[in-house]
Amino acid sequence: MLIIGIAGGTGCGKTTVVNQILKELPEGEVGVISQDSYYKDTTHLSFEERVKINFDHPRSIDFELLESHLKDLKEGKDVHQPVYSFIKHNRTGDTILTHPRKVMIVEGILILTNPELRDMFDIKIFVHADSDERLIRRLKRDISERGRDLDEVLARYQNTLKPMHQQFIEPMKEYADLIIPNNKYNTVAVDIVKSIINQRLV
Repeated sequence: MLIIGIAGGTGCGKTTVVNQILKELPEGEVGVISQDSYYKDTTHLSFEERVKINFDHPRSIDFELLESHLKDLKEGKDVHQPVYSFIKHNRTGDTILTHPRKVMIVEGILILTNPELRDMFDIKIFVHADSDERLIRRLKRDISERGRDLDEVLARYQNTLKPMHQQFIEPMKEYADLIIPNNKYNTVAVDIVKSIINQRLV
């Protein structure tokens, strides 16, 4: 199994890059695991307490569960990915049955911050985007999809997102095998990734 880690700041366009890679590969041979499914269970906290959690810090992620799921997939076992609700700030209790694939893509803002997880990736990719561009995308997404208001998104960006990005996410570029600029010129980088995957799929 080829495991590819795709990281980058919030709103940088990781999903777009993942979809570009998936679009031209054989269906059913590539699976995707999102770091967002592995936010820690917060059932023991009240909603008011959950809202205050810093979700952009590595300690908000259940890396142990993510690593054990990847190991199981590598051994040919199915896993049950948790389902996370950004509206409730907690896992829903549902799971997604995930089957082993020849290629697994793991995507998320903090996946390169964990050394054990990082060591499991055969290819490490960092998607780079301008900070203004990322903020605009985050605003649009959080307001339209996650029921947040403008003041809440801006406050979170200023107080946690931006400092956490500078402390934990941006420095992870040094571990990346490939840095993809998220603009219309990134086709060459995406093509390189696709050709590496295709070689492994033969």
